[in-house]
Amino acid sequence: MQHQLVLVLDFGGQYNQLIARRVRECGVYCEVKPYTMPVSEIAKRAPIGIIFTGGPNSVYEENAPKIDPALFTLGIPVLGICYGCHIIAQTLGGRVVPASDETAREYGKTRTYFSLENKLFSGLPNQGVTWMSHGDYMEQVPEGFALIANSDACPNVAVADEARRIYGVQFHPEVDHTENGLAMLRNFLYSVCGAVGDWTMGDFVKEAVAAVREKVGDGKVLLALSGGVDSSVCAALLAEAIGPQLTCVFVDHGLMRLNEGDEVEAAFSKWPIHFVRVNAEARFLAKLGGVDEPEQKRKIIGEEFIRVFEEEAKKIGTVDFLAQGTIYPDVIESGIGDAAVIKSHHNVGGLPDFVDFKEIVEPLRLLFKDEVRQLGRELGLADYLVERQPFPGPGLAIRVIGALTKEKLDTLRLADAIFRDEIAAAGLNKSVNQYFTVLTNARSVGVMGDGRTYDYTLALRAVTTTDFMTADWARIPYEVLDRISVRIVNEVRGINRIVYDITSKPPATIEWE
Repeated sequence: MQHQLVLVLDFGGQYNQLIARRVRECGVYCEVKPYTMPVSEIAKRAPIGIIFTGGPNSVYEENAPKIDPALFTLGIPVLGICYGCHIIAQTLGGRVVPASDETAREYGKTRTYFSLENKLFSGLPNQGVTWMSHGDYMEQVPEGFALIANSDACPNVAVADEARRIYGVQFHPEVDHTENGLAMLRNFLYSVCGAVGDWTMGDFVKEAVAAVREKVGDGKVLLALSGGVDSSVCAALLAEAIGPQLTCVFVDHGLMRLNEGDEVEAAFSKWPIHFVRVNAEARFLAKLGGVDEPEQKRKIIGEEFIRVFEEEAKKIGTVDFLAQGTIYPDVIESGIGDAAVIKSHHNVGGLPDFVDFKEIVEPLRLLFKDEVRQLGRELGLADYLVERQPFPGPGLAIRVIGALTKEKLDTLRLADAIFRDEIAAAGLNKSVNQYFTVLTNARSVGVMGDGRTYDYTLALRAVTTTDFMTADWARIPYEVLDRISVRIVNEVRGINRIVYDITSKPPATIEWE
């Protein structure tokens, strides 16, 4: 089936694939392409619309990404977001300049006022909160463009040339914290571009299965199975595509949550797949001994994972492909194209230079967490696997601040189990999207009984989010926090102080390291 196509031209913004996620959520197929995609190729693909992403540059800088002006002669609707808005203005004769504290520099949640006499904002409230992240602004808009939104600090928040169907917004409609942002994108797709909504997750399953079969052929595949949502869904998709050609290897690196290794083995031992459990705790802890820098931890864990898989592959026989449950937030935060690197992930930026496999297979690479869960349901996975609490590939290694020891890991495991138990007991496990504990490297004086203690501070982290690209801290009731604190301090040795992280993403990331 030939789907309607929207092209997302990537200028290196951290939210680039999230824009694509929102487009797909609206039932429209889209692809992310570099901003350097030739206009002739764009015309050949015949998209119904084009979206320019944000980016880390300023359009007036000498080496900033530019767009071919010929693109605007194709008659295809265009929506520019943040940097994308600025590149429209700069290319078509406007002027973008650095903002100052007094003139339109805006970050975070911003009250914004909209003109509703245009297709982009039609039918929406005339004001609301938008998510801003820009240090430049349009001092002069191009000829033919009307101002369609403003904020208290900036008169030029959004512009439109309705005749040419070209729109630009300085805020990010794709993130959760922009009110009615999805409705704005839907207006662009359906009212401006003429979308009919012919894209579903069922289509993705069929095409992903076909793509895996074409790539793998009759080769053998080795999958890193952690038991988390991503690797479980990846296993199901690969099983659907290639069946007995798949071997799943579960590396128990000693960095998992309480009893999780046994739970993973129990869950997957009944599946009609080849399952191998490798007990590698001593090996990983030896490699990580004395390492306190988080990026180095990630690199060590990533390389050691690959080495373990290579060894297991040799025991199994000839294995052609290594499969991973990499999803797009991992890719974005590890940096791709012109995007800035936030932190590398063990299954992306952590890969060593030499890998003893023909190729890497990552069928979930362009999906966000909510899409992965949707895919899992489409494949018939049980809810307890699809709804499993998110857990990073490096495991507790990045939730222990500073150098790792088995004692610290065991302390964190017990505290984390209590936190998760109390969240579930309070009925918050469905509304809080990710929650965990962090053993900090800070120690402080405390009093237990009549004795002085000098023990570690434990941080609680809980967030609400749908896409894991942005997140807000969860408003856990005080009485629940109190029960959590009392239990941990009384039941876990080595902790005498509990703190709660109330930072959103951005500016923080969800994980501490």
